[in-house]
Amino acid sequence: MADFMRVDLHGSRFERVDLSGAELFAVDLAGARFRGVDLSGVVMRGVELVNVDIHGEIVNMTVNGVDIGPLIEAELDRRYPDRAKMRPADPAGFSAAWDILERLWSQTVERARRLPPELLHESVDGEWSFIETLRHLVFATDSWIRRAILGDPSPWDPLDLPWDEMLDTPGVPRDREVRPSLDVVLDLRRGRMATVRQVIEGLTGTSLDSRTEPVTEPGWPPPRSFSVRECLLIVLNEEWEHRRYAERDLQALEERSGTREPS
Repeated sequence: MADFMRVDLHGSRFERVDLSGAELFAVDLAGARFRGVDLSGVVMRGVELVNVDIHGEIVNMTVNGVDIGPLIEAELDRRYPDRAKMRPADPAGFSAAWDILERLWSQTVERARRLPPELLHESVDGEWSFIETLRHLVFATDSWIRRAILGDPSPWDPLDLPWDEMLDTPGVPRDREVRPSLDVVLDLRRGRMATVRQVIEGLTGTSLDSRTEPVTEPGWPPPRSFSVRECLLIVLNEEWEHRRYAERDLQALEERSGTREPS
């Protein structure tokens, strides 16, 4: 425990710091940036939120007495009609959702190909590059499909990319310096997407709600049982959200390079 009172910490960097239960009073956070931060259970009073940009999982968040989570979900579903289909209830729904993702990602990849190859390794506003995004989706498939559902204790490819806040885990690669070409990563990703397709096409009503056998070897996810439904929903969400982020960043790269087509 420590008290910081009337201290200038302007521009400080806090990484892997435990501030749970901390109390902030009359604190200036203007211009602060939060990445991979757990704000569960946070209570804010007398705050000024002006020109704030938030991307993340928002559940049971009350602002001025209004739970804004359902409002945000409804608005996102309105903007992106296919988004609601990423929450399927039966095998046919999962198959339809994967059809949509394959189609949308094909369009996104074609958009990316119109950019100079070196831009696909560039970060936009500190986010993953386009290539890194694809590598992370390979990691998500390896984790939740090949490891959790299919039981492979070590499904990782050297190009797999876990999320930044994940602690280093024996056997799980994390190389942020390698710069594979788009075609190399797409070749790897095609195989992983084919595996997802195979699992989805083999679903039945019974198998969808069956439980996986825990994989005890080091890796991700942790060694416990999951429903097949839960694993697949995680993959659908990862695919949907990261494509949305990729489209956002591709637009910025197009503007940066002057390759954006007139609307």
